[in-house]
Amino acid sequence: MRMTLSSLNWRRREMVRWLVTCAVELGLEALTSLMQNWFQFFTATEAAGPVATTIMSRGTMVRLQLGFQQQDELSSCARTLALQCATKDPPNCALNALTLCENEALAFETAYQIVVEAASHIMTSSQLFTIARYMEHRGYPARAYKLAMLAMKNVHLAYNQDTHPAINDIHWAMALAHSLGKTELGHMVPLLVKNVQCATVLSDVLRRCGASAPGGPTGPPIQPDAKHASARTRCIPGPKPLSFDRPPLRPLLEAAVNAYINTTHSRLAHISPRHYADFIEFLGRARDTFALAHDGHAQFAHLIENMKVAYKGKKKLMFLVKERFG
Repeated sequence: MRMTLSSLNWRRREMVRWLVTCAVELGLEALTSLMQNWFQFFTATEAAGPVATTIMSRGTMVRLQLGFQQQDELSSCARTLALQCATKDPPNCALNALTLCENEALAFETAYQIVVEAASHIMTSSQLFTIARYMEHRGYPARAYKLAMLAMKNVHLAYNQDTHPAINDIHWAMALAHSLGKTELGHMVPLLVKNVQCATVLSDVLRRCGASAPGGPTGPPIQPDAKHASARTRCIPGPKPLSFDRPPLRPLLEAAVNAYINTTHSRLAHISPRHYADFIEFLGRARDTFALAHDGHAQFAHLIENMKVAYKGKKKLMFLVKERFG
């Protein structure tokens, strides 16, 4: 194991599994020694991954028939290993470390802080989004939100990247912020506007955020048929959806409109006849987004008129534009 620690070997995975199996056969002392001296035999990724997870699996516990005190001793050793690995290689070990530490509050918080500190200079947005989703799944929405904010700082989408792999993560992050409240959404929107220039992504997020009120209900819903409930209590209206003309959605609407304008001219500069139909559909989506602004109809009409003048040489395309949009 030491000989192949710093060199690639196609059989190393099998060797790691075999060594852990041998340690399980030997018992608690061998497993403890293996985890305490992991750096002599394993990479951080191996130690926090297949080594620790196999040792801490229910199957291993049942096989060894450990008592509660022995299980605690082994768990403590695994958490120490996990934190050491996360410190050494946060991108590849942080998620496993969090999983191994989730039953001990202090160790879990330590692993979380390792991720936060590594977010700005080592970890990618994809890795941060993965850990943020894990945090939400474990019931820590505030921590998930903080990691999502850090991930959004590292995301960059150009105007033509409407199939970027980060789009689903962006929608999830914005939905999380929206579910937490107007303040959280207000902090997330500027990052989205700064780092995402893709018009369709911006407009999709805009509509989703404007479809319902931010945040959840402050108390249990009132049953209409509850006894002794007054008519006034039953008629209390729920929170209203956010206005597109006010923060935090107004900057997002403005960014979406500008993105559609810029993307329209960029696509027209290199468009070919086989893309005319797609372009007309794109303009249809643009019109729907423009319509959300108080002067959106005038802005869209101005865009169409500018197109007719600047690209009058593309007669077939302009005919299609005029036929669809007047």
